[in-house]
Amino acid sequence: MALWNQTTPDQSSEKPIAAPIATPQATSTSTVAPPISAPTPAPVPAAKENVFKDRRESIFGVGVTIEGKIEGDADVRIAGRFKGDVQIKGDLNVEKGAHLTAKIAAANVTLAGEVNGNVVASGQVKLLESAHMTGDLKASTLTVAAGSRMRGHVEFGWSGAEVAKFVNGGARENEKKRTDG
Repeated sequence: MALWNQTTPDQSSEKPIAAPIATPQATSTSTVAPPISAPTPAPVPAAKENVFKDRRESIFGVGVTIEGKIEGDADVRIAGRFKGDVQIKGDLNVEKGAHLTAKIAAANVTLAGEVNGNVVASGQVKLLESAHMTGDLKASTLTVAAGSRMRGHVEFGWSGAEVAKFVNGGARENEKKRTDG
């Protein structure tokens, strides 16, 4: 007895008979699924360097109190208390609830907390609705949200180069001129 697709010694010259394959009839209610393709892998960075190279940020959280000087090229986010000087080339974010007594020089400054001291930004200063600032402010652009409070002298519309002059000693000269005369 021969099984399907098997030949017996006496049937060696005959070709096996293939069983018919049933194909489903297409109806108006059936759908055909698209072919499944392998997922494409996520692009891999050319070099496995520090992923935070382009976006470095130091964070001082709630409950942290620091006194001193902050200098650097990266961004800084302060949610606690700080007393001293901040001189960074990156952005400074002062979170809601933070308290700073500081002289600040940064690229961009976003204030949501309380700052007592002068602020100089080569870019933009944003006073959010919870911001409370006492001191002088100089920036290229200024955005003030309803509800924010400020007491001090404000200058904006300056180019980055003009603000840089102010940061590198001009602030002391201007302050001396105001007190002298």
